[in-house]
Amino acid sequence: MRLIPFYSWSKGVLHLNSTGRKLARHPWMQGLLLLICVALALLLANLPLTRDIYHEILKTNITIHLFTDDGVVDLLFPQDMNVEKLINDILMTVFFFTVGLEIKREVTHGELSSMKKAMLPMVAAFGGVLVPALIYTAVNAGTAASSGWGIPTATDIAFAVCILTLLGNRVPLSLKIFLTALAVADDLIAILVVAIFYGGKIRLSLLAIAGAIILLTLLFRRMGERRIFPYLASSFIVWALFYYSGIHATLSGVVMAFLIPAVPQYNKAQYMRKRSYYIARLDELDGASNEKFPNTPQKMCLMKLEGIAHGTMDMSYRVERAMLPWVNYLIMPLFALTNAGVEISSPEYFNIFSHDPQTGSVSMGIFLGLVVGKPIGITLFSFIATRLGIGEMPRDASWPMFFAVACLGGIGFTMSLFIDSLAFTDVAAHTAETLRDMGKIAVLAASVCSAVLGSVLIGLLSARRPCK
Repeated sequence: MRLIPFYSWSKGVLHLNSTGRKLARHPWMQGLLLLICVALALLLANLPLTRDIYHEILKTNITIHLFTDDGVVDLLFPQDMNVEKLINDILMTVFFFTVGLEIKREVTHGELSSMKKAMLPMVAAFGGVLVPALIYTAVNAGTAASSGWGIPTATDIAFAVCILTLLGNRVPLSLKIFLTALAVADDLIAILVVAIFYGGKIRLSLLAIAGAIILLTLLFRRMGERRIFPYLASSFIVWALFYYSGIHATLSGVVMAFLIPAVPQYNKAQYMRKRSYYIARLDELDGASNEKFPNTPQKMCLMKLEGIAHGTMDMSYRVERAMLPWVNYLIMPLFALTNAGVEISSPEYFNIFSHDPQTGSVSMGIFLGLVVGKPIGITLFSFIATRLGIGEMPRDASWPMFFAVACLGGIGFTMSLFIDSLAFTDVAAHTAETLRDMGKIAVLAASVCSAVLGSVLIGLLSARRPCK
């Protein structure tokens, strides 16, 4: 069998060819890459030859060398920064930035742009957060694991969309849109949970300075600033202030995403007028019939047309489009590679339903919260919303199919692993590390079970009554 290459090297730079670009555009590719990174992380963390190297690399401090007249001065940047924190606190800020841009887009002119559109996904997302949190709390109340209630509340939008794509027309289009909107609303609630419940001690002075920078950025936007540099500079400063203020630094990405201008340089009428003018100029500048197209004056017209098309798309959309490949194919795989590497030192890690009076059962709480609580919470609150008339049932959808799709909401992965890394700060370090590792295993197991359960139910229901 001959392997088809999808990349090439040129002057030390990796380039995707047409096959590679086509593969990268498939939603399932991102899910496959994440699964590979999870498997690789588990292997690296447990194989005797790589276990110590893997953990040493993650704990390696990152320093900046300053060369002075008195010699070399090593500075940690920022305070206590190592490879693991670089990925979780800096690179994941970029992830949260793109999540913020996505939420903003949906709120501005997407599935959350009107009260009628937004009510059902928002109510369903609230139910999908509340019920898993209650199940987790019921299992772990009064134990060391009780502070991890936020772990089973999140839905991973990447994996959910990946599964829906693979299922094809077995799922009504309206339910695909609903689940996507629900995942976006779920992300918004998860961000609020992290900000309110999983931050450190708040330093109000630094937070006040960050607020002043944000207000200054808003002033830039109000004055019509369209260059990206002032927004990037503000984002970096706000990130540093958040990092030292006690609020988790990644949330600065969400805040700054909402400050990126969403108003294009040209409206529709301006675009149509300018486009018509330069297309007419192209015809006027047509040279001899045997002259190669485009000639030099026509190239100038085409560049003007390109600039007009560029200016018709707002900065928020352009930045999101530019960042998504880096987030999907670099940052999230690195996050999975860093956070899924659980050293399985005891078979107890796989005993999901074990319970200890002191430490509780983080595994059972997470597993039941994601696999059982998520679909029940989403479906129950959606049913109540439709009966009260504050939400509208997705078109061509039945309640059994709705529940089957809601099962996919139990795919927690990225956001659940992220919250797991922040939880259990109020217990002893060794106990906290054990709880986090058991939590990671439970998140992975619950996500797989939710994906399988949802896919099987959708397959069975679509076989009985094909979707329109």
